[in-house]
Formats: sequence, structure tokens, C-alpha cells
Amino acid sequence: MEDILKKWLFDETVGKLIVAGIGLLVVFVVVRFLQRGIGSYVEDTDTRYRARKFVSFLGYLVGILVLMVIYSERLAGFTVAFGVAGAGIAFALQEVIASVAGWVALSFGNFYHPGDRVQLGGIKGDVIDIGILRTTVMELGQWVNGDLYNGRIVRIANSFVFKEPVFNYSADYPFLWDEITLPVRYGSDWQYTRATIEKVVDEIVGDYALQSKEAWNQMLRQYRLEEAKIDPMITLVANDNWIEFTARYIVDYRKRRWAKDRLYTRLLEEVDKSNDYIRLASATFELVGMPPLDVKVDGKPVKPAAG
Repeated sequence: MEDILKKWLFDETVGKLIVAGIGLLVVFVVVRFLQRGIGSYVEDTDTRYRARKFVSFLGYLVGILVLMVIYSERLAGFTVAFGVAGAGIAFALQEVIASVAGWVALSFGNFYHPGDRVQLGGIKGDVIDIGILRTTVMELGQWVNGDLYNGRIVRIANSFVFKEPVFNYSADYPFLWDEITLPVRYGSDWQYTRATIEKVVDEIVGDYALQSKEAWNQMLRQYRLEEAKIDPMITLVANDNWIEFTARYIVDYRKRRWAKDRLYTRLLEEVDKSNDYIRLASATFELVGMPPLDVKVDGKPVKPAAG
């Protein structure tokens, strides 16, 4: 029994397993220590997240290098076996491999970063983590109206970047164009109405147009784009029912719901104090009166009953 134990302890394979285990354990302890240190000393959330992800990635890389150094002598003898096994593994794990390739593309392709607002595979939300296999998103919308969190966290395979379009709301140009409409009755002072809407839009969201001009100029230098109107724009259409004013404006992608609420609130306040210069229209029906009835019995007029 003692001879078997000595033989087992001094076996080369067992020794390399022990050394590999110790090496990986040291790497794990160092990585955890560094991540805790980063969490304690780095206050900025974005910097702390990126630093922790970098340390984690560096730990994986060092662990692989440790195993390669320990088993470098044996790797050459298993070349053919690794080739055959690798083909089978690649076929069985093609989705996993595609996700890892997606992670590489995300790391160097500038598709999106943590903190960006994106739409992936029909899911819209804010990216809160990018892993090797999956992107984690805090979801927006669904049963919640507007661009607000619904509390659901979604994990999406990174392979989606090769299969479907990636919509990024906040990457190079963190502003969106949005619109509101205001139906106004015929007979209202349409010039006064236009001026009022211009005043309200400039008051609420006019600053975003100024803030966005530098970002838009950067987009023009980087991409093949035509010049666009950044300042708020008011247009009208006269249809069969009413005059419809449309206000188009620039807004921060995180403030769309807030901006609409403030715009409509201020417009209603202006309508209330306009002394009927602005009268809002709706699709309700208005009875303007009935034609008089002329009823005769035996040639004599009959007076309709009251009520």
C-alpha cells in the first residue's frame, strides 16, 4: 500500500495536475483580490466596471497560459486527436462558438458598450453587462409604456450580432428626433397657434438642439450623411376634420417621455389662456340642431308636443 501511495504521489501526470490546480488557484485568488481592490478604490461606476472586466479577462488568459506551459510537452503528441475532436466539438457547440465570436466582435467592433441603449433580437433595453457568451440587458417597454424599465433582466446570446440588426440609441449620436401632434379646430388663429407651439417647444427642448450640434457635426465627419435640420420644426396639415400641427424636435434618448409630458402640459396651459384663439379638435360628433317638423292632420297643422 505504501509503495502504491509513493508511486501515485511521484507520478508525473499527478504531479502536473497538482501544479496546474495550484497555479489556477493562485490566479483565481489574485483576480478576486484585484477585483475587490478595484471595487473599494475606484468610485466611477463605468471605470470600475471596465477595470473589473479587464482583470477577469486577464485572469482567464493567464490561466490558459499556465496550463499551456505545464502541458506543453504533451500538446504535440495529441495534435491529430485534437483535430478530430475539435471538429466534432465545433459542430456540437457551434452556437457557443458563434457567441464567443460575437463577444470578440463586440470587443473590437464598436457595436455597443455597457450603458448603451440598444435593441437586440426584438428586445429593447440598456446594456448592463457584456459576457463572453451573453449580453445582459435591463429591458424597457413591453407592458410599460414609454422608455421606462419594466424590471426584467434579459440575457441575449452574443451571436445575435451576426444574425439580426443591432439598433443603438446612444452610441455616436446620443439624441433622437421625436414628434408631437396637436389637432386644432378650423376657425382658430393658426398663425398664433404656430407661434405658441414654437415658443413652447423652444422653451422645453430647445437646449437639446444646441447640445446635439457638435455630436451631429462629428457624425458628418465620420459618416456619409446629408445635412439635417437640428433646430425644432413646426409643420401643419389641413385635413377634412381639423388643422394638425406637428412639432419635430431633438431630445436626449433618456428624456423622450419627460419631454412629451412637459410639452403637452405647457401647450394645454397656453390653450387655456388663449381666449379661444386656440381651440383643440377631437373626433367627437357635435349636433348642431334639427330641422323644423311640419305635421298636418286632415289638412290642419299639428303643434308638436313640448319636451
